[in-house]
Amino acid sequence: MAKAPAKQEEPVAKKKAPKKKLLFIIVIALVAALVLGGGALLWLKKKDAAIAGNADKGGAASAKSDVAPVFVRLESFTVKLQSDPTRSEQYLQMVPELRVLNDSVSAKIKLYMPEIRNRILLLLSSKKPSDLSTPQGMETLSIELRNQINQIIDGSQGAPYTGAAPRPDDPVQSVLYTSFIIQ
Repeated sequence: MAKAPAKQEEPVAKKKAPKKKLLFIIVIALVAALVLGGGALLWLKKKDAAIAGNADKGGAASAKSDVAPVFVRLESFTVKLQSDPTRSEQYLQMVPELRVLNDSVSAKIKLYMPEIRNRILLLLSSKKPSDLSTPQGMETLSIELRNQINQIIDGSQGAPYTGAAPRPDDPVQSVLYTSFIIQ
């Protein structure tokens, strides 16, 4: 009979071992879930902070880009250019279009149109065909026109702004050509 109770003790010991293993596996699974959940939470917070940071930095730019651009088409200009020694008389015919900040600037341009046309004609007639025959020359003319028109609209009597890039508050942001012919 002594052997019979020994057999009964072995099954009891085997039953306790699986419970310990099961408890150990459950604890490890919970710890792993907590670690993974915490890592995912941190990652999401960093991602949200990065998105919010980009929104703060680009908030003004995105709000500005949502506004539809306003263009003002000017009438055609035809002027006689300064003569080059190698060529006979040449003429420039161009149609500029202005990109402006808003509709109020568009109305202001219409008020100052005679003065704007006069300045543009004077500026164009002072150019030589060789000054305007390259893309760089056309871009330079565009910048000069923009700066001249901004000076008229702003009413400033000092020297005109000569920077290549427009200032954010400039009424005319750019001068574009819809037609540009030198004959």
